Amino acid sequence: MVEKMLLATDNSKQAEKAGEEAISMASLGGTIIVLYVIDADYLNALPQQDLRDQLNENLKKEGKEAVEKFKERIEEEQCAGTCPNVNIITMIKEGRPADIIIKTAEEEGVDQIVLGKSGKHGIEKFLIGSTADRVVRKAKIPVNVVS
Repeated sequence: MVEKMLLATDNSKQAEKAGEEAISMASLGGTIIVLYVIDADYLNALPQQDLRDQLNENLKKEGKEAVEKFKERIEEEQCAGTCPNVNIITMIKEGRPADIIIKTAEEEGVDQIVLGKSGKHGIEKFLIGSTADRVVRKAKIPVNVVS
């Protein structure tokens, strides 16, 4: 049984499928850390500070909605009383997604990382996404990539 897992979400369909897998694995109990990473590196290229700030705030809002949506879904739909021993922790962080996912997993002492094979930025339907690929290559714990 996985005691503690990290679920990386970006509010995409692939992340939703990964969330279903995380729920299934945690049905006997444990903790799911739902992590949304704001990839704001590209904002630094914008010359207007006010535009960067506005876009960053929008990304933070999107992240909060994504983790709360997942948490509500677990509590209301999927679990429906079948996984009362599952503890949900939500986090929103900024940085390069793969690096933040790995760093958070290490800091939180998780047993496994769960993520979708390609998120909302994924172009190829049959290839693993770049973030998932980096996490698989660099993580020191098991990574479950859900397609």
